[in-house]
Amino acid sequence: MEHRQLGRSGLKVPVLSLGTGTFGGSGEFFERWGSTQVEEARRIVDLCLDHGLNMFDTADIYSRGMAEEVLGEALKGRRDKALIATKATFTMGDGPNDKGSSRYHIVRSCEASLRRLQTDHIDLYFMHGFDALTPVEETLRALDDLISSGKIGYIGASNFSGWHLMKSLAVSEKYGLGRYVAYQGFYSLVGRDYEWELMPLALDQGVGTMVWSALGWGRLTGKIRRGKPADAGRIASGGAVGGPPVDEEKLYDIVDVLDAIANERGKSITQVALNWVLSRPSVSNIVIGARDEAQLTQNLGAVGWTLTPEEIARLDTVSQTTPPYPYWHQKGFDERNPKPTTW
Repeated sequence: MEHRQLGRSGLKVPVLSLGTGTFGGSGEFFERWGSTQVEEARRIVDLCLDHGLNMFDTADIYSRGMAEEVLGEALKGRRDKALIATKATFTMGDGPNDKGSSRYHIVRSCEASLRRLQTDHIDLYFMHGFDALTPVEETLRALDDLISSGKIGYIGASNFSGWHLMKSLAVSEKYGLGRYVAYQGFYSLVGRDYEWELMPLALDQGVGTMVWSALGWGRLTGKIRRGKPADAGRIASGGAVGGPPVDEEKLYDIVDVLDAIANERGKSITQVALNWVLSRPSVSNIVIGARDEAQLTQNLGAVGWTLTPEEIARLDTVSQTTPPYPYWHQKGFDERNPKPTTW
């Protein structure tokens, strides 16, 4: 398993981490993702550790805490072998303070996650979304206190816009507070918006990217083909809910190229799609999902080999989109704003 440095921190992480959105399966939304319980989760964790994948990504909101509980049970007795990332910000109760990134909510959310995960520390703690009602200074001071207390090791941001992240980094620098070392966001061959602002920012500021849904919300598994509607997997079971819209013709074009490269290389469509993401600037880690051991084994095959520059160029070309202003305008000044500044 290849390891990469996470942003400007000293932490090395495997290039793949296991996302636990499929653990628990509580509630209509997360039931579509999967309903892995403790016994199967333990086998999946075994398989991950056997392959050098020792990083596990979860969130308090996943199945209202059940995913953290299942992960905590699955890691019992071997917590020292694992890196755990979890998240807070979104609604976890009916009270007015049961959401957001206030000191009140962050501290209580962290304590609750520690209990559910059966651990005394969280290695990487993300703000799951930006809270515009809470001052950035309040959020970062609360996180800094949790770092000082040893309850969390590093902090990250997820789903922030570019200016949200840059403002937070500036506040950390101004006051000497804990700094976001990681950004977790959506990035795939069917969703390249990340390249327009967040990728250049991550490279400029030394923020490592952890990618979620690198398979385009389940669309790049090979189950969706031209002339063959999905009859299995997350999309077929209604899992497109909450995900990004994707133009069907563009999706089919991308899958055609993925399929051709997969056949040429003796790989699967899934493995080629994940390997492309790993080749991108700023990417430290991909959060992979797995409903079962077979899916996990398939995804693990994305590492240990590399696409050729020609194969990457084919995928770049078929998946490219026209960026919004001012990014399309900046591409006209490439001699002063070269790639990846103008991706």
